[in-house]
Amino acid sequence: MKRNYTYMVKCSDGTLYTGWTTDLEHRVKAHNDGEGAKYTRSRRPVELVYYEEYATKAEAMKREYSIKQLTRKQKEKLIENKNMCTI
Repeated sequence: MKRNYTYMVKCSDGTLYTGWTTDLEHRVKAHNDGEGAKYTRSRRPVELVYYEEYATKAEAMKREYSIKQLTRKQKEKLIENKNMCTI
């Protein structure tokens, strides 16, 4: 079964970018290679700082949207409180 992830990367300018993917390693590499989102192209390198795993694309996209509605402070708290496994 394909995994779906909602993730946040920290950009070189300190900003956070949130997205979703089925392959975290590939997506972070794409961001760092300038092939990811337009937002991150000029803010490389990026570092994976947070992710959650979901069974469906719809769940991951819904969570992406909800994270994007959070304030910067709320996002930082989310990152701080999450015990991430390495990919």
